[in-house]
Amino acid sequence: MSDLETRAISVIRGLAMDAVNAARSGHQGTAMALAPLAHVLFTRILTYDADAPDWPDRDRFVLSAGHASILQYSLLYLTGFGLSLDDLRDFRQWGSLTPGHPEAGHTPGIEVTTGPLGQGIANAVGMAIAEEQLRARFGADLCDHRVVAICSDGDLEEGISHEAASLAGHLGLGRLLCVYDDNHISIDGPTELTFSDDTPARFRAYGWEVVELGEVGDDLDALEAGLRRAMEVTDRPSLVVVRTHIGTPAPRSTDTPDVHGYALFDEEIAETKALMGLPPDETFFVPDDVLAFYRRAGRRGRGAREAWTRRLSESPLRLAFETALDGGGEPGWDEALPRWEPGESIATRKASNACLRALAPRVPALTGGGADLTGNTGTAMPEVGVFSVDERGGRQIYFGVREHAMGAVATGMARHGGALPVVGTFFVFSDYMRGAVRLAALSRARVVFVWSHDSVGVGEDGPTHQPVEHLAAMRAMPGLLVIRPADATETAGAWRIALTHDGPTALVLTRQNVTVLAGTDPAGVGAGGYPVLEADDADISLVATGSEVGLCVDAAAVLAERGVTARVVSLPCWELFAERPAHERDAVLRPDLPRLGVEAAASLGWHRWVDEVVAIDRFGASAPGATVMARLGFTPTDIADRAERLVGGT
Repeated sequence: MSDLETRAISVIRGLAMDAVNAARSGHQGTAMALAPLAHVLFTRILTYDADAPDWPDRDRFVLSAGHASILQYSLLYLTGFGLSLDDLRDFRQWGSLTPGHPEAGHTPGIEVTTGPLGQGIANAVGMAIAEEQLRARFGADLCDHRVVAICSDGDLEEGISHEAASLAGHLGLGRLLCVYDDNHISIDGPTELTFSDDTPARFRAYGWEVVELGEVGDDLDALEAGLRRAMEVTDRPSLVVVRTHIGTPAPRSTDTPDVHGYALFDEEIAETKALMGLPPDETFFVPDDVLAFYRRAGRRGRGAREAWTRRLSESPLRLAFETALDGGGEPGWDEALPRWEPGESIATRKASNACLRALAPRVPALTGGGADLTGNTGTAMPEVGVFSVDERGGRQIYFGVREHAMGAVATGMARHGGALPVVGTFFVFSDYMRGAVRLAALSRARVVFVWSHDSVGVGEDGPTHQPVEHLAAMRAMPGLLVIRPADATETAGAWRIALTHDGPTALVLTRQNVTVLAGTDPAGVGAGGYPVLEADDADISLVATGSEVGLCVDAAAVLAERGVTARVVSLPCWELFAERPAHERDAVLRPDLPRLGVEAAASLGWHRWVDEVVAIDRFGASAPGATVMARLGFTPTDIADRAERLVGGT
């Protein structure tokens, strides 16, 4: 290790201490311990060009231990990704480019949003899948890079890491390399309090290559050699285990739980800087030669990028490759969406599968599958091949019973580029993947979440499998479009939105057959809400989503026999509807009339749109689906009775 590199690592450690101290908030110790590793990665290992952060064939770096964000921000500043020292001074402040945890789309050079532990590992698995798919389909001339992640003991304790690591080993993702920062410290104390796993044995059992480096946290050459040894293995993912000392070289705080967070203040910071040969009283100190060294490192990949750009420009696969990267479709892709005639009966999950299979040949980025429920959720794409160890170009992915990892893997694929992932499970099991869905929404990852078996209409499986509160919960999530189509026609409209939306979309679909209605319109889904059954002289508006729209049409017929005229509104996507001007929403809902909402789910949120609601504020029951719906008040007669009372003011 040269004197320049020694000082460079000291500078990273100084920035980590100073930024957290300035913010009076953050995590110093992990960033300090990992400074040598990050230095090796950004100056010797990773292929990237800081002048082109979005170059498609760059290596991907994921800081799964996102609490150490100041480490990544320091390297992004030093290597020239566009951050400044003032950005580091503004660490964790309002509007800064250096938020508390890394946020994709907010800071140049951040690939995925991390912080909730374990998510980054699964994101990295998704990126590795996307890389394998693209390389198999378009060749190594256009796609040939690695995914490198740093994880902590906290990442490995979270259940999602088990799911993701198991899947990665099964798929033999040889371009994936994870570095485990084995520092033996957690917030509560030594990791021995809670964590006695044999981590290397665990990952070997998953089918990973494991390289145990031991006490080399400050040995740059040993770190590089260990990383390169792992990189030589191409038929399975690799875990490199490095023993570090959190907070090093702080004289009193090294290897203490406190330094996991904000524990180094002015006095010990000055002492630590003096030990490292930095000016004790100068904050955010970066000497010119250190900065010049890192800026040269940040442009090491320029030649590789320029050569790749030339290859792309000359490739006969250029158009197809760029179409896949953009996640778009071939011209006229939406014309392939199927159509149904009024009166046909089909579950919206099956209609969704018909849409997916029609689109897959025309939208080359479409990929994904289900959590051991591929057929049940309508996420089967038999025409595009199965992604496996033997077939890297396949786009059908079998995730197994790994909902949480599936969601985060999909986000990683979307953030990688070249993949527009579709992932499915029963709606009730969206609980298992909520953390991943939230990060997809936060990072605006283009993922299509297909959640079938959407209500108590599931029937005999009973309340454990019948979602009740889930629609309200998902609608409360910022950045997530939740679409519950009324029938097959609206399902086609939902797919048109999902493939053009710039963030995640949730399709909430029926298990049971529903009748294709005469008044439904794919374009109406894009508006969020529209009249399905109109009446100029209406006495009441019935407002519903999903299968309950058809119930309301039948209820309107019952009301007509009683001398009450009802209009029916489908409200498949509240988020899109809320974006419309107030006068347009009023034209749809008619606030001059009594409004009755109908949805086989919790009532929470409905009073934003209606006066009263027929809903389910209890768990369901085990019985045939039609029986459960009827016993809970979801029949045309029940709805008509409620509507008639509302019109009468009782």
